[in-house]
Amino acid sequence: MSMELPLIDVAGFRDARWHAELAEACADWGCFQIVNHGIEQALMEQTLTGMRQFFALPHEQKLAIERTADNAWGFFDRELTKNVRDWKEIFDFGPDSDPGAGDSASRRWPRARAQWPAGLPEFRQTMEAFFHAAENVAAALLRGISSTLGMAPEYLAAGFGRGHSSFLRLNHYPICEAPDEHLGISHHTDAGALTVLLADDQPGLQFLQRGEWRTVTPNPEALTINIGDIVQVWSNDRYLAPLHRVLANASQPRYSAPFFYNPGYDTDYAPLAGVLTQTSPARYRTINWGEFRAGRAAGDYADQGEEIQISRFRIEPA
Repeated sequence: MSMELPLIDVAGFRDARWHAELAEACADWGCFQIVNHGIEQALMEQTLTGMRQFFALPHEQKLAIERTADNAWGFFDRELTKNVRDWKEIFDFGPDSDPGAGDSASRRWPRARAQWPAGLPEFRQTMEAFFHAAENVAAALLRGISSTLGMAPEYLAAGFGRGHSSFLRLNHYPICEAPDEHLGISHHTDAGALTVLLADDQPGLQFLQRGEWRTVTPNPEALTINIGDIVQVWSNDRYLAPLHRVLANASQPRYSAPFFYNPGYDTDYAPLAGVLTQTSPARYRTINWGEFRAGRAAGDYADQGEEIQISRFRIEPA
């Protein structure tokens, strides 16, 4: 069953008139689409073209820049979600980091050094341009979310400055001869704060809404946004991170580029003062992002048993 997500015209984030729509979409859906977001259509098309060129490279050439347990950035084609192998291949990149320096939380996270494919001279420039454009969109959305949760617009921004752990993922979902037996990605919520998604015109993304899996209708002019676990914790469950998955396709490949807006590894998060009252006390104890992210990411490579979830940090009512 297909569905039209709430569509918010953010008009370049020039004023706060869209905050009411944002609050409603986050509370009722946890996901929505935005237009007039400020990313040029040409850059979005160049990003999709670059993805198709990269994933069309010979497998051996992609393996030359494979992501490993020692370097979080690069190509990978054996990722697990919910301990089930995904029907996809990916390329990840984000800020370089050195876990040997700085705070103890960051040292629990593997070193990250960007790797770029040979033979695609414009690939890096395009992907870095889209990374920064999506980062600006996410920052503006975060200011809006902060305001809707009773805090100053810039209150949440401190964790997303220098040392943030956001990254851009390129997804390729190849044609699958048995789509009923595989999923592009199994059901999950996103661990971070916000996801800004650019996708091609092939349907496949599904959100669980009112007990039913519904396929998002592609909109070539829009970006799809969903909130993550961090926003759910900040909001004290006012805004729930939506379960979503990606279907496999027997006739067409699919390409998407989610930008995951994540704070620095030393960031601690808990329900915000703006949402707490005597009758609505905190439902979560404080979570450290570095520890949480490391626990979630370990399951990307191998079956680690039950995945770490924010439910582990829930405070039981007295």
